[in-house]
Parts: sequence; structure tokens; C-alpha cells
Amino acid sequence: MTVSLAFLFALGLITFLAFFGLPMGLAMICGSILYLLMRGQDMGIVAEQFLNGMYSNYIMLAVPLFILAAEIMNSGSLSDRLLKWCDALVGRFRGGLAQVNVLQSIVFAGMSGSAVADAAGSGKMMQHMMTKDDKYTPSYAAALTAATAVIGPIIPPSIPMVLYALVADTSIGYLFLGGLVPGLLMALFLMVQIGITARLKNFPIEAPVPVRQLPRMTWDALPVLMMPVVLMWGIYGGVTTPTEAAAVAAAYALVVSVVVYRSVRAGDFYRSLLISAKTTASIGMLIAGALVFNYVVTIENIPRSLSMLLLSWDLDPLMFLIIVNLILLILGCVLEGTTILLVIVPVLIPTAQALGIDMVHFGVVVVVNIMLGLITPPYGLLLFIMTRISGAPMRALIADVIPFLLGLLLALCLFTFVPETVLWLPKLFGYQGATL
Repeated sequence: MTVSLAFLFALGLITFLAFFGLPMGLAMICGSILYLLMRGQDMGIVAEQFLNGMYSNYIMLAVPLFILAAEIMNSGSLSDRLLKWCDALVGRFRGGLAQVNVLQSIVFAGMSGSAVADAAGSGKMMQHMMTKDDKYTPSYAAALTAATAVIGPIIPPSIPMVLYALVADTSIGYLFLGGLVPGLLMALFLMVQIGITARLKNFPIEAPVPVRQLPRMTWDALPVLMMPVVLMWGIYGGVTTPTEAAAVAAAYALVVSVVVYRSVRAGDFYRSLLISAKTTASIGMLIAGALVFNYVVTIENIPRSLSMLLLSWDLDPLMFLIIVNLILLILGCVLEGTTILLVIVPVLIPTAQALGIDMVHFGVVVVVNIMLGLITPPYGLLLFIMTRISGAPMRALIADVIPFLLGLLLALCLFTFVPETVLWLPKLFGYQGATL
């Protein structure tokens, strides 16, 4: 009987791979249905997994709302005002525009929660600013924009952390807090790297904005800068849940864009709704497929079997985290991040719990790995997006992104080996969790 079930699971997995050309969610559904059909189980299980997973998780509402908030900001003038303020702060230094790219990603990260939204929104403007008058090569500007966009989902709010909380049953609020320091450290690593490169390659210095204009520009950008503050105050002040904070983010972006800046019209808002709906539908399809596929994986007892196998190797927690890093980085070269988060990570969680690894620390390490996969050759999604935006050849873009990737990998090692870089801030807010 065991061999028969193993054969059926292998057949379902082969079917999943055979449908790889289809959307990933649909491929997972097809493979899972074949497995359940051959096993003689009621096909109503598929619908049951959809309904239980998609409609009974209040947390899922945060995903479309954060996406909508990002789209509204991209369609208005919020990103433009943010870039001008960042340029006034750091544009006066050598390689200033490159530093502006990092700084705007830090602020924008507190509003969108999506790396793709950061790259497709403010990234377009940064690409234009950096390549104007041949100040920077298109490939370098695109590589830096892709690398800084990775920071977006690490600093709260974060759509990948919402999905991790879904599969790991972990507090979103503490996950958000856990990502704040690592996100800032990743930005610091990039800024130091840019500073060194700027001197070696003699990057240009921008015309400094007079200091007397800085208060006016800060006031002009204040509604944008206040959005992360409003979100964090709502969540950690006990005013809103993280899901309600996502609704506040979308409403705040709409009010600021329409009432304060008057930069979004009815047609722009409609396009934002349309793009958000399409993006949400694609993510929802992927989550639905993952729910059914994870059900198949669970009844095959794969998470427990893998946990027992890894525990039999007598791994210590740090060695397990190193193995997880390697697995996720390799998978990130060929798989989309949400697929890894929804299909692969749930299999690893039981072992992490058995080893006493804190789930907030594990979640941040996992999300950082998955985000690095977005700029990992050959199939990093952000590489394709920035190639399309910049027109730079993929080969040149990869050559320029590798130094940034190495710097971010160094930051990942810091988060992995020093859990307190992740857990320090949550513990200040009363978090009690496992430590290595």
C-alpha cells in the first residue's frame, strides 16, 4: 500500500511538472487532482481546501489591499515627491543619485510591501534620473534598482510576510517588527557598497539643493513620509490589526493622492483597481493551487518524514538554517518566490520547530532568501522587469547586479548567525519566542 501511494504521489508530481508551461497555480491543481482521483478520494476535497484556505483566513485580505495601495501611489505623484525629497538629502554626495535610489526604497518599502511594485513604480523614475545625460550606464542603474527593490518586502508592510504568517501560523505584527532592522541593514550594506564604488569609478555629484529649501520640500513630502508612521502606529498601538492596517494604507494613499496632491483622476483610480485585481487574481490562483498541493503533501506525510530525516542527521539549528539558505537560494534561481513560500517552506517548518528555531527569525530569513531569488540569475523576476524598463542587455544587467547580490548575501549571513538582529525589536514590544 505504501508503494502504491508513493507511485500515485510521483504520478501527481510528474503531472505537475508536465503542466509547468501553464500558470503555476493551475499546474499544481492539475497534479493534485490527478493524485486524488487515482487514490479514489472525493473530488469535493479540492473545493473544500479552496474554501477553507481562501475564505476562512482573514489575513488574506491584506494582500489585495497592500497591492492596491502600491498601485494608487504609482499612479499619483507620491513617488515623484518622495524622490525629490531623497535627492535633497543625499544627492549632494558622490554617487548621490545611486544613494537616492536606496533611500527612496527604504521609504517606499513602508508603503507598498511588494518588490515588484517598487521596481515598476519608483524604479522607472529612478532609471530615467540615473541614465539622464549618461550619468550612469543603463545596466548599472537597472541593477541597483532591482537590488534596492528587494528591500521593499523586508521592511514592513510585507506581502511575503503575510503569506508566511498564513503557512506558519505566526504573528504578522511581530514578523513586521522582525523585518525592520534587517531591511535597514540591507540598505546600509548597499549604501556602503555604493560609496566605495562611487570613489573608485568617480561617479558624478549632483547639484546640491540649498539647505533653506529642505524644510519646504520635507513639508511637501510629509503626507508620503507619514504613511509608514500611520501604519506602524495603527498596528503596534493596538488601533488596527495588520489586515485592517492594509485597508488604512489603501485609503490613506487614495486620500493623499486625490485630496492632498490632486494627482489621481477617476481613470487613474480605475486602472489601479484593474491592475490590482489582475495581480490579486494571479496570486490567489497560486495560493489556491498551493493549498490543494499542500494537502496532498500532508496526507503523504512528507513534512513529518522530512523532519525525521533531518533530525536523524543530528543537525544543530545553525546548520539547518545554512541548509535552508542554500536550498532556497538554489530554488530561487528557477522558481517564483510565492511558489517557494507556499509549497516548499511549509515542508521545512516542522523541522525548524522541532529544532527550537524561532518562527519569527525563521520567517525573516526565509523571506530575505526568497527576495534575493528575485535578482538571482538566470530567472530572477526583477531582472526581467528591469531589462524591459531599461532596455539594457540581460548579460550586462547580470554582471552589474552580482556585486549587489553578494553584498546582500553577506547581510543574509548576519541575520542567519545573529538572531538578535531580527528578534531584538519584537522583544522590545513583548515578544516571547524560542532562541537558538
